[in-house]
Amino acid sequence: MSIKLLTPAQVTAYTNLNIKTYTTPDGIAGNRIILSLDGGGIRGILTLQLLKQMEAIAGIPCHAFCDMVAGTSTGAIIAGLMVNGNTAAQIEQLYVSFVTGVFTKRSILSDCVVDPPHYDKAQYRSDLYKELQDRTLQDACSSTGMDLLISAKDMTINHETFFTCFNDADGCKGTYKDALLRIVMEATMSAPTYFKALGRYLDGGTTVYNNPSVAAYMEATERDGKEKYDSESLTIFSLGTGCYSQCISPEDAAHPKGIDILFWFKYMIKTSIQDANAMQSDLFRSHVFRHVDYRRFQVSLDARTMQLLPDRQITFHRFGMTKKQQLHELTDEQLNGIELDDIAKFDLMQDIGGAFVDYIMAANKFTDDLNNTPTGKDELVTQGNDVANTLAEVTSAEWLATQTAG
Repeated sequence: MSIKLLTPAQVTAYTNLNIKTYTTPDGIAGNRIILSLDGGGIRGILTLQLLKQMEAIAGIPCHAFCDMVAGTSTGAIIAGLMVNGNTAAQIEQLYVSFVTGVFTKRSILSDCVVDPPHYDKAQYRSDLYKELQDRTLQDACSSTGMDLLISAKDMTINHETFFTCFNDADGCKGTYKDALLRIVMEATMSAPTYFKALGRYLDGGTTVYNNPSVAAYMEATERDGKEKYDSESLTIFSLGTGCYSQCISPEDAAHPKGIDILFWFKYMIKTSIQDANAMQSDLFRSHVFRHVDYRRFQVSLDARTMQLLPDRQITFHRFGMTKKQQLHELTDEQLNGIELDDIAKFDLMQDIGGAFVDYIMAANKFTDDLNNTPTGKDELVTQGNDVANTLAEVTSAEWLATQTAG
């Protein structure tokens, strides 16, 4: 297993972020670092606020001290731009242009339900070519020394494809190292009904890999990166894009608002992605991975959680008008309306990301996991716990008799 010898600038970054270092006969060495970026549509702008602050603390760009970046969908857009040598601030400028351009309606009548796909990727494809030309994964990774994972769902073989590239002493490893980076960055964000599939490929977040941290860990420690990454000397930064606390009463479940199938479709998509993300965090925080320095940063998009963040003035767009209000004044209705393609909420998500950064800076400055709770779960993710009522219901035959069976 190769060790990572640190440059003086990297030593400073590691010290500032409280990442493990140790002395060897050849100099100071440290943990390998994996940066894992969730999918989430326009909410990726929140992730970028965190990355900019991490770079400010480290004193150097992420690609100069992190060993690997893994991304799905919007997280993969950020990852691809990062491995190509951009700072977080530079990525933000490109990201705003890319994402606002990609949500261009295909036609006046196009819609995710009635006439899908809703949007045309032509502008996004053009923007990617302008930025990347025909650079391959290997070209980009070798230029920064950073390893890469981008996920996409292959419909034809019903398989999640991990497009990876790992630098080593002999060059680069990876089955898809010669893939064009711009093709992979389009495949990973081709979400069904929003965009046309790219041939056989769909958005990588349509399955359980919206959070790519487990996939990145496996590829790094068990596959092409196994000669380089040691699970005993590994730090993982896992950055979310904001999640929903979607609680539905039994009455609403029995009589959904609007069209039943659309109600349940949206519910299943949102909760399945969120549950898969939470499962991976729970796994890394368990005794199974106790040797990994795992740090997860996620926030619920609900009024209760906004009250925990430092208050600030935010920008909110509605009905073509720009409104200024305080973060603590946001309602659940406003926050639950932040859809993956809602570019009118771009500024709002940027402001929430800024407040999230303020919270992290007061809590731990990215030097530890953000899970200071009795259960060890995310401290800014609203989660229900109703054991008493659950027990009262599932132990009662009388309660069952009150529930209709069809």
